[in-house]
Amino acid sequence: MFGVETRGDAGIVRLRPDLALLFTADFFAPVVDDPRAYGRISAANSLSDIWAMGGTPIAALNLVGFPDSLPKTVLRDILRGASEICAEAGVSIVGGHSVRDEEPKFGLAAVGTVHPKRVILNSTARPGDSLILTKAIGTGVVTTGIKRGLAPASAIRAAVASMESLNQTAADVMSRFRVHACTDVTGFGLLGHLHRMAHASRCGARIHFSTMPILSGVMELLQRKCYPGGTLANLGFLEGKVSWDLDGPVYRRLLADPQTSGGLLMAVHPRDASKLLAGLRRKGIVQSRIIGEVTSDPRHRIQVLA
Repeated sequence: MFGVETRGDAGIVRLRPDLALLFTADFFAPVVDDPRAYGRISAANSLSDIWAMGGTPIAALNLVGFPDSLPKTVLRDILRGASEICAEAGVSIVGGHSVRDEEPKFGLAAVGTVHPKRVILNSTARPGDSLILTKAIGTGVVTTGIKRGLAPASAIRAAVASMESLNQTAADVMSRFRVHACTDVTGFGLLGHLHRMAHASRCGARIHFSTMPILSGVMELLQRKCYPGGTLANLGFLEGKVSWDLDGPVYRRLLADPQTSGGLLMAVHPRDASKLLAGLRRKGIVQSRIIGEVTSDPRHRIQVLA
């Protein structure tokens, strides 16, 4: 007998009382110019949903779209980068599928394991919980800056390092504390994923911009009106769901910036928040911050404070 659970970042299939499988898939077009880095970023992004739910990824399939117009060495480097990340995570790449496409696309379909009683959903935050974010935001701004030739080398290095870093260590630290809900921050931006968590949990949320970890060079790029098109779509979705104590489009565009391989957003018992944060920083996750708290707002609104 098995059961299916859908309230999380990955699909869950319960096989036994002590074992469930987590399934997820993700792929996207290149966000950086280096094929190997692109493969590493995409693989790290694809595995993140499993860690967000408290699971352990064990195997993956390559998902490839590739044009005839590019040399096969580019594809080789993409696959090499993904293989490196999967090896670092202890994940076996057991096959895959490829199709011809006008634009390169790459990602993974991944499977992981978790004890059903240790699953962390994105719909179980509680009023009073502290909100912890484990990576700096702004990757969408920087990758757009790369495409436009505007991003400085220092910003590119910082963004690539962040996108290549695995959420595995953060998930391991998270497992030792009372984390009530978790999600990874990706294409809907920080506010989009926070709204999803708050609405599913029938709560509200409050965040403090002054505590936000921001990648190097991002604010300067935003001042030059450099941001991806998905930002405006995210802000359109959030219309009427967020109250702002900050004036100016730069702040809104940053908090709605679509992230690639972003950090984990955790709702943690307030008595555990400082200890969890200290544990993250001891493990080298130095960008992690307590950025706000879950509220009891029945309208599920998010407040953005200075």
